Amino acid sequence: MSARKSERLVNLLITLLVARGYVPKDRLRQVIPDYRDAATEESFEKMFERDKDDLRALGVPIEVGGFDPLFEDEQGYRIVRSAFELPEIDLEADEAAVIGLAARVWQQAGLASATTDALRKLRAAGVEVDRSALDVAQPQLANDEPAFEAFWQAVSARRPVSFSYRSTRAATPAVRRLEPWGVVSYRSRWYAVGHDLDRGEQRLFRLSRVVGDVELTGPPGSFTVPEGTDIRALTGLLAPETPERTAVVRVREARAVALRHRAAQQTHGVEPGWDRLEVGFARTETLVDELVSYGPDVVVESPADLRDGVVARLRGTLSGAAGAA
Repeated sequence: MSARKSERLVNLLITLLVARGYVPKDRLRQVIPDYRDAATEESFEKMFERDKDDLRALGVPIEVGGFDPLFEDEQGYRIVRSAFELPEIDLEADEAAVIGLAARVWQQAGLASATTDALRKLRAAGVEVDRSALDVAQPQLANDEPAFEAFWQAVSARRPVSFSYRSTRAATPAVRRLEPWGVVSYRSRWYAVGHDLDRGEQRLFRLSRVVGDVELTGPPGSFTVPEGTDIRALTGLLAPETPERTAVVRVREARAVALRHRAAQQTHGVEPGWDRLEVGFARTETLVDELVSYGPDVVVESPADLRDGVVARLRGTLSGAAGAA
């Protein structure tokens, strides 16, 4: 995505987010530079429709409704803050992820001044502005997702992709093929959602688990997204909330301090040099990531799927190291 388009999308997002009511298209054209500079009404309409689709593909919920109750035929647009903002999250430092489109591109040169200019013009046009709504788009966390750009290009151009993917239980990455319908930030992580060509069903893939380059395998317009698809709702369906569970692990004395801080119960000296911890967790893959980082200082006793995930990850690491030797 070009820097110019990124800036335009962020300006559109901000404009719809800070407005206290529905903003009609004529005012959007007045306050967003690329819309104002469009040569014809038709070119503006096409640009605006593409931008709406792009934001919705990222899971941004744009609502359509009446701007003026006295004129029901005058439609406007808005983003409801409660539907857009993410809940408060508590992540380890190495788990920090991009939490929205604005958070990803805010730091690009010129965005701050462009945003200020847009807000000023909105007020001048008579749009009531809630400046505090921008807090949900400021970058509180940041992390690089190398696969993001390729998946976003594939979503925009409707092109299938092929990529290597490391699942929690697999010892080595496997090649996957996907028609990506959207890229969305969900529970503080980025996911690609779409039609899995190998399994013939809807699937989602966490971008941080994509290994290496993403290959665009078809021409633009190779597929269409089923009409009425709600990317954010589909993401929630494919990644249901995991019930609270408890992991039982043995830890060497004075090691894995962060894990000890979260332990609900610790039993010291279960055997020479080892303690036993009981740690609550929600997502298996997240705890696998952490436990593997402790190496031989942690041994998983239960549950079995957590233990299997750690073993598979370690075996995959060993195989990769042996192959590189």
